[in-house]
Amino acid sequence: MSDSDDDVPTLSAHTLAALQEFYEETRGENTHNDPSPDAGHFAVGAVSEDWRMSQFWYTDDTATRLAEELLHQAGEGGRIACVSAPSVYQKIKQLCGPRGGPAAVAVLEYDRRFAIYGDDFVFYDYNRPLAFADQGVAAGSFDVVLADPPYLSEECLTKVAQTVKYLSKGKVLLCTGAIMENLAKDLLNVQVCHFLPRHERNLSNDFRCFVNYPSGLLSCG
Repeated sequence: MSDSDDDVPTLSAHTLAALQEFYEETRGENTHNDPSPDAGHFAVGAVSEDWRMSQFWYTDDTATRLAEELLHQAGEGGRIACVSAPSVYQKIKQLCGPRGGPAAVAVLEYDRRFAIYGDDFVFYDYNRPLAFADQGVAAGSFDVVLADPPYLSEECLTKVAQTVKYLSKGKVLLCTGAIMENLAKDLLNVQVCHFLPRHERNLSNDFRCFVNYPSGLLSCG
């Protein structure tokens, strides 16, 4: 990542069209296989993991648990922000189905492939933690914010914490390395959960979930 927009990866019109076509085909196939409007396969898999961009997808069980937690905490008519947590965003879309769910969700991502999700997508570079406000994102506009900083560093977590504080009405769910526990507590007043997040790739770092509210699903508080 860089502070310069010149380094931001962009998609050609042809590539974007191809992704959109795949997305529409996926929706069509799922509708054919299960005509129920709550089939639960909406927009899933349209964008795949790219580890070169420090993307590491959660296992399906972890993504489901985090998505359910966010939906529960947001409540009916609530708003959810997924900051650098695209696999959880896609899982929420899957759980909610093509007609949408009880909560609205946004994905803040550096990867412009997520532009296929339309208004849900907000371009985000953690190096400029509040620059996305220029895209019309208001302060305190999300009932619950999930953040998964792309790097295990004090600098990255500090900047992502600025983003989280700007977005959140109060509830924060942070997923990061266990070694960041003390800094996370200082920055966001979060405590570690007993639930252990897992990734599809067997990462060597010890990961944890942290929240600033009581959570039954994540066994915290």
